[in-house]
Formats: sequence, structure tokens, C-alpha cells
Amino acid sequence: MDDSTVPLGNRLCGAITPPCSKSYAQRALAAALLAQGRTTLRGIELCRDTRSAIATIERLGAKVEIVDQETLIIDGGLNPNTDRLNVGESGLAARLFTPIAALADRAITIDGEGTLCHRPMSMMVEPLKELGVRVRDGGGRLPIEVRGPMRGGRVTVDGSMSSQFVTGLLIALPLADRDTTIEVEGAVSTPYIDMTLETLERFGVEVMYNEGDYTQFYIEGGQSFKPIDYTIESDWSAAAMIMVAAAIAGEVTIRNISTLSRQADTAICHALERAGASLIIEEHSITVAHRNLEAFTFDATHCPDLFPALVALAAAADGVSTISGIGRLRGKESDRGEVLREEYAKIGIDIELDYDEDVMRIVGGMPHASEVDSHDDHRIAMSLAATSLRLDEEIVIRNRECVAKSYPSFFEDMESLKQRERE
Repeated sequence: MDDSTVPLGNRLCGAITPPCSKSYAQRALAAALLAQGRTTLRGIELCRDTRSAIATIERLGAKVEIVDQETLIIDGGLNPNTDRLNVGESGLAARLFTPIAALADRAITIDGEGTLCHRPMSMMVEPLKELGVRVRDGGGRLPIEVRGPMRGGRVTVDGSMSSQFVTGLLIALPLADRDTTIEVEGAVSTPYIDMTLETLERFGVEVMYNEGDYTQFYIEGGQSFKPIDYTIESDWSAAAMIMVAAAIAGEVTIRNISTLSRQADTAICHALERAGASLIIEEHSITVAHRNLEAFTFDATHCPDLFPALVALAAAADGVSTISGIGRLRGKESDRGEVLREEYAKIGIDIELDYDEDVMRIVGGMPHASEVDSHDDHRIAMSLAATSLRLDEEIVIRNRECVAKSYPSFFEDMESLKQRERE
């Protein structure tokens, strides 16, 4: 694709700072709940998932003061004041706060909304029972009721579907009375486990494991979380969408991000390089610029949230791109593989899903204008918006407001980059 295929009014130019990492934010909120004392969290983005996590820790006993749009002060202490938690549409919050709720000696029901009610939660049931928790679940879905206290011990966890429940156990079990050994089978999304371990270390909690080996974790019981002052880094998942948009249609500097981050989606840099985009990497920023894009291969098994951004990139590249790891997509906000195939077909881009080989193949080409549906999935909406930069005519995205789940200002940021180009 050359520059002439991008309408002048859609070309991007400028600099942007993505919102904070909601993955780090939710982990930090959980740790601040469990810390006795006052924690200050800075750089917060009050997206929908983060607001749900804030409401959850308040129901579990924390006192939260919103100082401004980017700063929270949390007085911690686990002391549930409700028998029901609603975690909104956040899969991480459901799998993170269920083990934390199970520390309490009372029955607490964890429920959610929208697409979360259809996402799998069965991986939590048996391990929690092994740890002494009484559990009643909704047939492998929310709602799920837990009654602790979770006592610790030895437990085996299926990590092949998601690392989020492993994160929940790692954060909750340091407060159990007994020591715990967690055996993890088939761990995926391991960079997210690294993020959890880094967060625990920041809050003064120790977990013993062999670095690079995600099969066994030893957690001493009876530890204490220490309150801290913590600035949360920007979100690579959000940055990835802007970086792909820049590779398709201009030149953008993304500020306050570092390739040294433990976030899984730093891997977008490898995909962009393979596709032929220009990257200038500095200590706290990356500039991405459009070049002729070529088909690429990429393994997204451990960074499945990148799939929508990768599809937008592949759709703008010459040839057939192959992305592996599609088995990870069925438990997301939507069945992302099928939804990407369905919605991109509406604008003339062919996507093949090969579940036997666990790959997605995208045929690059010029899209055409149409009406598409986000399926209430924030990343699908952003992916289609990035692809729409290649068109004079508008791609109408139904329910594009769902980006509020992770990146409320996404469309405003995209428009600001386009406006700078026209000035």
C-alpha cells in the first residue's frame, strides 16, 4: 500500500499518550485493597473496566478517594460490606477478585454484565474447592458464589485458557493462613503473569518460582501487602491500535511507553517491523510511520489481545498474512476470530480461520465502505476504525461507544491526529 491509497483527510500526524494499562491498574487496585494503609495510584485512566474494579474494591472494604482524573488514594483492608459483587464486563476482574473474595469467611456472589456472562469461568471451581472454599457456580459461567476462608495448600490449575485466574490466586494466596504450591498446566499469556509478579514485588509480597518457568509457584502464607505510591505505565494494548493506525496512514509518536515493559502487547513492534512499517524507538516513546506494507507471519498465542490490531495491519498489507493462536479468541468479549471474519467480510477483506492449524489467514486488499458491528467489543471497534482510514467514504461502526471499556478517548484521539495533519 502506498501513500496515495490513504485519503488526505485521514492521514495521521502528531503525538499521543495512550491511557494507562488497565491490566496493571486492576492488579494495583487489588493489591491496594489488601494493603493495610494508604496507597496512592497515579496515571489512572478511569475507563469502564477500571471503574468496575474501583467499585469492587470498595465493596470489599477499601476506601477510595478520586483526587483527580488520574490519581486515586486507597485506604486498604479486606473487610467485605456486601454479599454480592458486580464486576461489569471485565474478565480479568471476575477471575482476579473471585479468589480475593474467597479469603473472607462469608458467602459472596460474583456476577457480571453483558458478554462477560457468557465467558468461561469453570477453571476456577475445582482449584478453589481444593483450597478449602465452598463454591456454587452457574454451570461454568457467572454468577459464582464463594465462601472462604481460603486456607492454602497444594493446587493444580488449568492455565491453557487464560492466565487471569492464576493472577487472582497469586494475589490472594499470600494472605492465606497456610503456604501454597500452585501447579499450572499449559500456561498461556505468560507475560501477564510476569506483570502480576512485578506488582506483588512492588507491594512487598514474595512469590518463589523459577524465572521463565510458569509451571510452579510457591507462596508463603500470612504475608502482608505494603502500601505504596505507584505511577501506572501506559497501556500497550491501546498503543498498539494507534501504532497500527500510524503504519496504515501516517506518522505518529506514542509517548510514555517503553519496549522494556512486561506487557505482552509490546510484541506489536515485531509485527510492525515484519510488515515493513518504520519504527523509531526511544527510551519513553516510539514513532511509527507508514511504509509499503507486506504480508507477515506472527504468533499471537501469548498476546491474544493483539489480534484485532494485527488484522487491521494485515488487511493493509500486500499478500496473505498468517497469525497463529486463534484458539485463544473464543473466550474474549466476543468470539473474536469469528467476529473479525464476519465484519471484515462486510468491507471486502477475506479472513480464513483454520482451527486445525490454529491460524488465521488475512488477504490484504482495499476495503470498501459498509456498515459494520462492533459486537460490543472495544477492540473490534478500534480495529475497524483503523482500517477505515484507508477510505474516503465512512465505515459506520455500530456501538462504537464500547471503546469506553478500555480507551474512552480513542475516537477523539484519532480525530485530533487527523486535524493536525490538515492544519
